[in-house]
This record gives sequence, structure tokens and C-alpha cells, in this order.
Amino acid sequence: MHRTPSRRASVLVAAVSSLSLLTAGCGDGDGSADDDAATSGKNAEASPNAPTRTGMTIGFLPKQVNTPYFDVAGAGGERAVKELGSAFKEVGTEQGSDVSEQVAHVNRLTEQKVDAIAVSALDPDALCGSLKKAMDAGIKVVTFDSDTKPECRYAFVSPASAEDIAVRQLELLGEQVGYKGDVAILSAAETATNQNAWITSIKAEMQNARYKDMRLVDVVHGDDEADKSYAKAEELMQKHPKLKGIISPTTNGIKAAAKYLSQSAFKGDVKLTGLGSPNDMRPYIEDGTVEEFVLWDPAKLGELAGYAAVALASAQITGREGQMFLAGDMGWYQISQNGVITLGEPTIFNAGNIDDYDF
Repeated sequence: MHRTPSRRASVLVAAVSSLSLLTAGCGDGDGSADDDAATSGKNAEASPNAPTRTGMTIGFLPKQVNTPYFDVAGAGGERAVKELGSAFKEVGTEQGSDVSEQVAHVNRLTEQKVDAIAVSALDPDALCGSLKKAMDAGIKVVTFDSDTKPECRYAFVSPASAEDIAVRQLELLGEQVGYKGDVAILSAAETATNQNAWITSIKAEMQNARYKDMRLVDVVHGDDEADKSYAKAEELMQKHPKLKGIISPTTNGIKAAAKYLSQSAFKGDVKLTGLGSPNDMRPYIEDGTVEEFVLWDPAKLGELAGYAAVALASAQITGREGQMFLAGDMGWYQISQNGVITLGEPTIFNAGNIDDYDF
């Protein structure tokens, strides 16, 4: 839930503040809550009116550095953190499937005693041990873009609900192929939490009657690597020559698939949609390879993650459902079930609006 600043919001914040203090230290009511850092941390005292701490260090750990999507997200996070008077420190791997290196980065940030870590997880399980050690050391952990298990962080900054994102991509492809024919998915890493959530939702949505003439014939993984994703797109067409469309719910994947299709005999006949950035996809919109795709603003996602990390480290929130915090000019945001903070609705990009965006 997102709310912009208003008189009504100020009243609600006061009420939430009082409720937070009244319920501080309370468990789930059955007396059997796990005694771990996330549980105890979420039950600690918090107030949206608490002063914002300054002079902190906030570590940012994307799934992959030196990629357009996460470069933009990182710039948004840095803007928020610096605006609030703290230092921004981004680290990460250049390989979109290097889980062990991401774990190593978490451990190094913990050793450096940063105040908070914002991480886009490559694997929902593999990071848990290192993130729990970070929380045990007093570091506030927030995930963004791709989540871990809820007990391994305090809050998750989500672009939108997994179901909404998945359904919108499937709707776009359905419209483009006339709701008929074989389709496939070109994903990122096989362990990526967000990718798997979207794939699960796409499969579930395809049970809807309007997709009865569409068949999901394959799911492949390009690990968010340009060359591998390009090769996987080529393999899909070799393996399924009657393929009518591809969904690629990853910015690196859709760009690589568009590059392959634009140079192939399938250009214009095989439809491609998914999650892409306007600057990457503009040439393929202009040459007719791609009609429409979808994405949220990664700068805003990173910015919201930065605000959330500082709010956690300032005891303005703890990750408990119902709490609210002010994210600068973005307005007030409220935490929902399982510590989820939702950015908002994504944007559909096509020839009519893509030149209005620059990221």
C-alpha cells in the first residue's frame, strides 16, 4: 500500500506510532515465535516519528553489477541514502548466477559493520545463513527486486505483486499471438526468487479459459548473461520451430532475445514481451521486433529500498505489518503481510510512449 503525504496520512502515522509502541515486544500470540533476529527485531519498538539517523553506511548488493537495470536501481538507492545524510556503498558480482560470491559480499559487509544491507537475492535459501549473521550483528537487512525467505530479512521492497507482474506479461503476449499457439519462457537464474514466482503465476494464469489455445512448451534459463540468453533464444526456435511467442521476465534476457529475433527469419512472426528497460528495448520497438513490454522504474525501486533501509536503521520501522514510513518525495509507504513494501503498478512501453523515458 502506498500513500502520498497528506493531513490524513499524518493522523494515521500518529495512530500507527502509538500502536507500534503499544504492541512492541509482543509475539504472535501463541508464545512459540522463533527467537531469531528477524522475529525479535520486528517486535522491537519503532515509531515513524523517530529521528532519521545520519552518518551511517548502507550497503547495496544487487544481483549483478554493471548492468543497465541495476545501475539505475543503484543510482536511485544512492540518491535516497545520501539525501538522508548517510554513505552509500555498492558491491556485487558481475555474474548473474554467482550465488557464492553474493554470499561472500554479505559476509564482507557484515565484517565492515555497515548499518544496513539492501540486497537483491540470487537465491532464496543460500543467502539466509549470511543474512541471519548480519542481523545477529545488529545490521538491518532489506531485500529488493528479488526476495529471500521472510525470516532472513526485515522487509522486502517489491516492484508489484508477483501475480500482477506475471499476469500482465502473459496478457501482453496473449494479445499479440491472438491467444493461440505454443509459447515459451526465457528466464534468468534458475534459483532467482522473483523469476520463479512469476513463472509459477504465469503457469497458474494459463489455466484461465482465455488461454485454452495457448500452450507453454518450455522454460529455459539464460542466467542474466547476454551471450547465454541469446543462445537460449536461438535454441528455443530450433527446438520449437512453431513457437509463436516468448516471455522473458528479465531485462538482460529480453534484450538478448530481441537481438536474436531481430537478426533472424522469425522477426515479426515470433512475438516477444517481458520485462525490459526502455533504453535497451528502443531499437527493437523501432524496428518492429517487439511490440510491447513492461517494467517498473528501477530508479524508484532502488530509491525506495534506500529509504526503507535507513528507516529500519533509524527504528522508524521494524518490518512489522501495518507500519508506515516516509520515503522522501515518493510519499508514505505501508508495510503489508510478511514485511512486503510494494512500489506500485508497472508501466507498459510501446512505440507510443517509449521516447518519454530514459533509463
